[in-house]
Amino acid sequence: MRSLLWLIDNIITIYVYLLIASAVLSWLVAFNVVNVRNPIVSQIGDFLFRVTDPVLRPIRRVLPNLGGIDISPIILVLGLFFLRNLMFELFAGLA
Repeated sequence: MRSLLWLIDNIITIYVYLLIASAVLSWLVAFNVVNVRNPIVSQIGDFLFRVTDPVLRPIRRVLPNLGGIDISPIILVLGLFFLRNLMFELFAGLA
């Protein structure tokens, strides 16, 4: 059971890093620091979009329009941290 908790914890941690990388890349593209026409940047951006957008899309539908500010990654990170802590609290006695 402890190995399964460790695996889920690491998957959540990696996904949080991917969310942060996606947000930072979107800022870099918005401020013209990196160019999307660069093939490597385009591939990285496409990968991050495909990995994070299916989870962020339902959150964006529920949130009110805040102009140009997208807080859906923050809400998802908080939810993932809550889920991880809840998982450890619920299964701590079993491990």
